[in-house]
Amino acid sequence: MSGMSPIVKDAARLFAAAILTFGLYIVTYGHLTPGGGFAGGVITAGAFVLLILAYGKGEGAFGLDKVGHLLDPVGAMVFLLVGCLGLGAGIFFKNYLTPGAHPGQFTILAGGTVLLSNLAIGLKVWMGIVCVFLGLSVFRRAQTEE
Repeated sequence: MSGMSPIVKDAARLFAAAILTFGLYIVTYGHLTPGGGFAGGVITAGAFVLLILAYGKGEGAFGLDKVGHLLDPVGAMVFLLVGCLGLGAGIFFKNYLTPGAHPGQFTILAGGTVLLSNLAIGLKVWMGIVCVFLGLSVFRRAQTEE
C-alpha cells in the first residue's frame, strides 16, 4: 500500500478539491481582486503537493510527473506570446483585447490580456512548484537508499 491511511487520503482529496477551486479562482480573478497568476499558481500547486503527500508519488501525481516538465515552458511561452502580440499595437504587453470600451467594470473580461497573462503565469508557477516537489522527493528517496 502506497501513501497514507484511507482516512488521510479521503481528507486530502476533500481539502485538495477546495484548495484547487480557490487557486483557480485566484488565477482567474487576479485582475479584479488581490492575487493573480503567481499566488493562484502557488495555491493550486499546494493542492497537488497535498495529494502527492497523501497518496504517494505514483498515484497522487496524476500524471504530472510525466507532463509537468512539458507544461512548465508552455506557460512561459504563452506569457511571452501575449506580450509580443501587444507589439502589433506598438507596445510590448499592450492590452489589445480592450482597445477602448471595456465590457463592464468588475467582470471577468474587463482585464483583457491581463487574464491571459494570469492564466499563463498560473500554469507556469503551478507546474514549476509541482516539478520541484517531485524532483526533491526523488532526490530524497535516492539519498535514503544509499
